[in-house]
Amino acid sequence: MSFFTAVGVEGLKIRKSKMIWITLAVFTVAPLMAGFFIFVLQNPELAKSSGLIGDKAQIFGSADWPTYLRMIAQIIAVGGILVFGFVTSWVFGREYADRTIKDLLTLPSHRLNIIMAKFFAVFFTNFLLSVYVIVLGIAIGFFIQLPKGSMEVALDSGFVLLTTTILTVTLSTTPAFFACWSRGYLAPIGFILFMVVLAQVIAAAGYGAFFPWAVPAIFSEIAGTRIALGLGSFLAVFFTGIIGLAATIFWWLYADQH
Repeated sequence: MSFFTAVGVEGLKIRKSKMIWITLAVFTVAPLMAGFFIFVLQNPELAKSSGLIGDKAQIFGSADWPTYLRMIAQIIAVGGILVFGFVTSWVFGREYADRTIKDLLTLPSHRLNIIMAKFFAVFFTNFLLSVYVIVLGIAIGFFIQLPKGSMEVALDSGFVLLTTTILTVTLSTTPAFFACWSRGYLAPIGFILFMVVLAQVIAAAGYGAFFPWAVPAIFSEIAGTRIALGLGSFLAVFFTGIIGLAATIFWWLYADQH
């Protein structure tokens, strides 16, 4: 089985699974909520009558395109760690949970073709999920008629959204290793949740720029202001992604598979 055939098979598994549609539905809620908060900000009377919701909406600042697109980037940075990690956990963990790993290992194909096809399918799926959130978010922004839209805002926000997506998708390799090592879903999902919580603690302590899982959120201006990140922050993310990729490949090639 060639690499491209393996990619097609993995893509078909994802498309036919209930997991991807449930994930898509969950991810849809985030831009809808962001649009609702901005809509509340646009209408002061509604904000006053909304009580706690109005108070929460005030935290985000002004109701305009720059603020709204920054919120979408933050959704990808924080929600993407969870959602992309869940997709990765499913793609790699299901082979053990459904006991189909033995069938994969008996195929007339090198294991490297199979593992790289899985990673390609995961990266492509996660990137499409991010594009979906951005497109839906922009459509909602046009629907509620946000002000301060310009080519400069589009280019600046587009760069932030694209970079945040790449950083977040890169971190989705580590759950793959834990799915293979533990032969299931629970360990990688637990690892993802732990990293999200730990990222909040480390960022609050002022060291988020040195912790890979906090970098996407910091870059998306989750603190409300743009914090300059050094080259080391981005290298930490990409080295983490490479380590997760290499560890998963090593496991598939050399670990005993039962």
